[in-house]
Amino acid sequence: MSCLVFPAEPEWHEGQWRRKLSQVRRGGEGGGGLGRRECCLGTPGGAGVCVRGLRGRMRASPGPLLIWTPPHVPLPHPSSGWGHRIRPPSDSLVSQWGSVLSQILWGEPAPPRQATAGPASPLWQSPGLGPLGLGSQEWELECLGPDLQEPEKDPALTVPTQLSFLHTGFLCLRSENLLVFALGITVLGVCHYTLTVKGSHLATHGALTESKRWSKIWMLFFVEVCTSFTAEYAKYGHVKMHHAYTNVLGLGDSSTWRLPCLNRYVYMFLAPLLIPVLTPLVAVERLREVELKTALRTLGLISLGLYSHYWVLLNVSGFQSPGSALACMLITRSLLAHPYLHVNIFQHIGLPMFSRDKKPRRIHMMSLGVLNLPRLPVLDWAFGHSLISCHVEHHLFPRLSDNMCLKVKPVVSQFLHEKQLPYNEDSYLARFRLFLHRYEEFLVQTPPITELVGLQ
Repeated sequence: MSCLVFPAEPEWHEGQWRRKLSQVRRGGEGGGGLGRRECCLGTPGGAGVCVRGLRGRMRASPGPLLIWTPPHVPLPHPSSGWGHRIRPPSDSLVSQWGSVLSQILWGEPAPPRQATAGPASPLWQSPGLGPLGLGSQEWELECLGPDLQEPEKDPALTVPTQLSFLHTGFLCLRSENLLVFALGITVLGVCHYTLTVKGSHLATHGALTESKRWSKIWMLFFVEVCTSFTAEYAKYGHVKMHHAYTNVLGLGDSSTWRLPCLNRYVYMFLAPLLIPVLTPLVAVERLREVELKTALRTLGLISLGLYSHYWVLLNVSGFQSPGSALACMLITRSLLAHPYLHVNIFQHIGLPMFSRDKKPRRIHMMSLGVLNLPRLPVLDWAFGHSLISCHVEHHLFPRLSDNMCLKVKPVVSQFLHEKQLPYNEDSYLARFRLFLHRYEEFLVQTPPITELVGLQ
């Protein structure tokens, strides 16, 4: 999506903003007709309004408009507005992201500038706007600019890649050679987790496409057909609760992964093998709370996914009995179940937890309550960078693709270090040993509540 920025006067009232936007959208001021592009009017270092497309809605945008502009329209200096919170490095990408981070992450709007004449635009006080003037997802995409907004294709999720790997895996299962058969199991297992973990995760965040209709279709495919879970509960539990209330007790504290009735060795080594069996059972149990139409759709898509896998094993891979086909389904669907369970607990549990009435600012919540693991090739491919090595970045910018999270990782790390905020990183093996040693404290007992005092 490309953006055009046009100058405006700080003392304009709402009617003048709207007339100017209407003129620009019709092709005046060098706009030439916007189509699906976004037009923004902004004052130097002040507030602005943006409108998307020819029939787009108007909304306020606080602070400097840090988006692409034609060469003849200069951008405000990074030191204006909130740019003073971070010293811009020489690199243009780091400079742009430093200014964006300093506006987005502190959880409050930019301080109003002293206007020389005229009241502030009434759009700034619009009751429908959030604390930043926009929803967090809209604001993060608003500020990134087209060079950082363009989604990069993930080779692990492209249709030709998945079809070629699936075809190879199912054909390898026809072989009587044990090594070739094991290769087929491995390929199908990795493909399964690429679709069910990476695909479902990105689909629930709407990070696969900008189209709402296609986002819904991909979410139903990845979550219900491939993962055998209900899409509504996946999005509610992960996006609405876990991301909105990260490490807040009783809301987004990853408590669904706690099983106090199991001892440490059963939980860490044996329990993951039950995930492929428990997932559709939990989904069916949750269907009691949804509408009948939604329940029938979910049951149909889950049945389609399971039966398709079973049918291909019988008719393509050549399994002779239903029992052997079901056993193969269980093995492939539990191939990476251990790291899947471990990653979900390693990156949040054991870190500071907060109470719902005293939760800190967003930047403190994410920097304290999220941890990055090092890059691991197999897990990066199957689970995605946003779940492994860029989990902090993913929690700060949930709608960024995996490749974009990896691209902004050094900028986020530098920003947090400059602000003397934690940037949690640890190895997979170190976290595994820690959880085995402190299992009772982390996964059985109620975690202590952390209160932040004296932070500015």
